[in-house]
Amino acid sequence: MSLINVNAVDPNRPKRVAIVIANPAVSTTTGWEVGFWWSELTHPYYEFKERGYEVEIFSYFGGKCEADAMSDPRDPSGYSAIDLISLGFIHTPALAALVEDTRPASAIDVDRFDAIVVAGGQAPMFTVESAVDLQSKFVEFYERGKVAAALCHGCAILKFAKIPSGEHLANGKTVTGFANVEEEFADNAVWDYGMLSRDKHVMPWRIEDELKRIGANYIQAGMWRSFAVRDGNLVTGQQNFSGAETARLVIAALGE
Repeated sequence: MSLINVNAVDPNRPKRVAIVIANPAVSTTTGWEVGFWWSELTHPYYEFKERGYEVEIFSYFGGKCEADAMSDPRDPSGYSAIDLISLGFIHTPALAALVEDTRPASAIDVDRFDAIVVAGGQAPMFTVESAVDLQSKFVEFYERGKVAAALCHGCAILKFAKIPSGEHLANGKTVTGFANVEEEFADNAVWDYGMLSRDKHVMPWRIEDELKRIGANYIQAGMWRSFAVRDGNLVTGQQNFSGAETARLVIAALGE
């Protein structure tokens, strides 16, 4: 499918991107509070704004959103301590306010935007199935030749996104997303620290397995390596270290 240059009649209008983050949830596998992942919002946001794009932030259902604790550079774990882009975003009041009262995905006017990016975090694995408005918007972007992108566990949307024929949107497409080796690393980490018993897993299902099951050509670049792939106007990123690369492929797909 060829991309539609939605700015052909107004080349002076900046490109517009809708980034969608997950609402807070409680993990059904661990009982932990889960949310979106900061870098999967902030790194694409930074890349798009550097290009002069207009960026608006939405969530699955609207309202205040919360990030996964370990994605916060200020978290005592130190896991994301070197993420200076997220730290700058969090400490800029006008930007931090953007996640305090988000509009729902149902409010996205596809006519106004050139691309949609579904960010990840832990929450999508527990909420995207019921986010039918988001699924519908994602498919609409894709069907209209606009760019539809998903990142990390945000790629969970591809398990549920179907085109009008009833076929999975990702069937036959080359895609990526959080890899099994990364899920295994996460499971072993929480087991080793005694945070979870060994008969339980962090996630209820796995992105890689499901994408293969629905007929996608799933690929990955190895554990924790920045990686994204574009198949026509569908863009996917492997995990939280792939936000900038995902954004750059979206930019390339928009013809820049």
